Amino acid sequence: MLLYSLTKLPLFFFLLMETIIPRPFPTALPSPPTLSHLLLTAASIPQVKQLHAHLLRSGGNLDPSSFPPRFLSKLLSLSLSSPSSSSLDYALSVFLHSQNPNPNLSNRVLRAALRSGDPNRTLLTYGRFRRAGLIPDRFSLPAVFRAVKGGSGVVREAHGVAAKLGFDADPFVQTAMVGAYAGIRIVEDARGMFDRMAQRDLVAWGVMLDGYCQTGLYSEALLLFEEMKSSGIVPDQVILATVLSACGRSRNLMAGKALHSYILESNISIDAHLRSALINMYTNCGSMEMAQRLYDEMSPKNIVASTAMVFGYAKMDKIATARCIFDQMPSKDLVSWSAMISGYAESEQPNEALKLFSEMQVSGTKPDEITMLSVISACANLGALDQAKWIQNFVDKHGFHGILSISNALIDMFSKCGSLAHACKIFYEMPRRNVITWTSMITGFAMHGDGKSALALFDCMKSEGVEPNGVTFISLLYACSHAGLVEEGRSLFRSMVQKYKLEPKQEHYGCMVDLLGRARLLQEAFQLIESMPFRPNVIVWGSLLGASRIDGDIEHGELAAKKILELDPDHDGAYVLLSNIYAKAGRWDDVREVRKLMKHRGVSKEKGCSWMELNGNVHEFLMGDESHPRHKEIYLKLDEVVKELETLGYSPDAGSVLVDLHEEEKSEAVLLHSEKLALSFGLINSGPGSCIRVMKNIRVCEDCHSFMKLVSKVYEREIVLRDRTRFHHFKDGVCSCTDFW
Repeated sequence: MLLYSLTKLPLFFFLLMETIIPRPFPTALPSPPTLSHLLLTAASIPQVKQLHAHLLRSGGNLDPSSFPPRFLSKLLSLSLSSPSSSSLDYALSVFLHSQNPNPNLSNRVLRAALRSGDPNRTLLTYGRFRRAGLIPDRFSLPAVFRAVKGGSGVVREAHGVAAKLGFDADPFVQTAMVGAYAGIRIVEDARGMFDRMAQRDLVAWGVMLDGYCQTGLYSEALLLFEEMKSSGIVPDQVILATVLSACGRSRNLMAGKALHSYILESNISIDAHLRSALINMYTNCGSMEMAQRLYDEMSPKNIVASTAMVFGYAKMDKIATARCIFDQMPSKDLVSWSAMISGYAESEQPNEALKLFSEMQVSGTKPDEITMLSVISACANLGALDQAKWIQNFVDKHGFHGILSISNALIDMFSKCGSLAHACKIFYEMPRRNVITWTSMITGFAMHGDGKSALALFDCMKSEGVEPNGVTFISLLYACSHAGLVEEGRSLFRSMVQKYKLEPKQEHYGCMVDLLGRARLLQEAFQLIESMPFRPNVIVWGSLLGASRIDGDIEHGELAAKKILELDPDHDGAYVLLSNIYAKAGRWDDVREVRKLMKHRGVSKEKGCSWMELNGNVHEFLMGDESHPRHKEIYLKLDEVVKELETLGYSPDAGSVLVDLHEEEKSEAVLLHSEKLALSFGLINSGPGSCIRVMKNIRVCEDCHSFMKLVSKVYEREIVLRDRTRFHHFKDGVCSCTDFW
């Protein structure tokens, strides 16, 4: 009874008893419980640590290998049941500091380390076993293979051990090796091991298929799946989901449909996981009708399937449908939020993307790198500088500032929001830069018309040993085009081919045609098109058409427009630019014919729209728009500005109105352009000396350009205007483009 009572006393009371009960006990009394016995009866890690510490203080044997094997077993059991990772660390520490680790517990220790989620624990434990002379068996080696996440050294060493001990022919070990080689992206060795397997069960096939998918070898995955079926192995839902993923990622709708038919014909049960995989495959392949049918039949609908539907509709620019499904989701994870935000960003609805990001913050969902890239892209398209500054603060506060892709995106964002200073600051503070970093900064200078800075930065890029790519040269040629640097552009085009061995693509030829066309070298531009080694696309002919509009060259303009419409009959830009060329030449009958053809084909011109940010809100304006709540104030201010400029000789340029109206009507129409309304709103709501920033979705007209220059001088304001192609910085009556645009 006394022994029973003692074993139930709190541990601290037992330790106290040890200090007050004289030793030795009278022989008539039963012996007190041993420390080893109490270690075995401990109910928690803290109790074990307390007893362990007492043993060490009392001069007991410090070697954990002297502990009963049952103690280490109990210690591992307590560690695995504890939510604290430090508990497992303690158990591993006790085991690894043993002079002679117990071989019977080694596999259990390895499995415990593997289940902890930290592969380094498993590899550390394995290394300790090897140094202690423990011999791995067919159960310990797979744990090591599954722990390897990078680098081939450990895999090959463990492979060598397995071969030496004769386990490399064991199916259990072989399957683990296949997964290990595939996991470190040495898929050829994985397949070699797989092919040498005498017995391949369902797990082995699944591991090899997953290895192909993880390394992007989708065609190989589909071929292997066919081989699997031919061998008589019946796939389960997990393998089918893996192969469906390969179909979706490779956009192989035919293979996906065939697999769907196989599932139905084989009477394989379609559980929620497999149905989600089918929906995901169809959405990735753009087959939304079939995806919708499967989704409608699904009950209850899970997050994976709903997110796939959101992503699919957003990708097809059916953003309203995507949002409807998104709003109906009872719970939303990070992937679903990111899919919806990305959908808005890519469908040119940046305002909605940023609003949804705010809702995501309220929901408590933390963004990841993919989410932030979509948010940064949305802000870049919006061009709102205050929003851009807020996003940069968010990036810094939440630990994204060290991610290279995020920093590159921030450079692009600030460049498109009109602040080269912010973009340059980020660029020069980056500890590491890649070719995308340099190209993003060069592009920033290019879109602001600073061709010389773009070329100077390219020289720095070369001096640091960074190899340019095709996109870098597109940005450089674009910079030359908007700065009138014709000879520099020709030299870059030659060096791209001769020095860097990069084959020019359609975009490079388009930039060169644009460069030559802006310099009024239209004949040379046309000859360059004729010398192209492949058929010119819409981009190249579009560059020639734009140059023809600037030069008023009807012959080349008609040719370019004809070629564009042959390639893309619904290309609204071709109709509009050709109409503009005819209008400038006063050929109004031809203008009416072009517009009649547009109407007949159902092609509509994109409406000019301008917007600006004020106190975190974005205000939009259309030509002659009266929808703004303060439109009366705006028009009064515009009248005031026009009268002020008229005293300096300003007169509306009727030539900028490319419709057949009376001169007086043309003058009135040009004064109602959306950028003038935005500018007037900016003058009302900002103080003297402040900068006014206006964004426009199409090219600014000649009259608005002249208007902005005069306003910057009369009202002593800096005006930054971003149109479809570039930035214009107006100050003291001068534009940064030097009227070369």
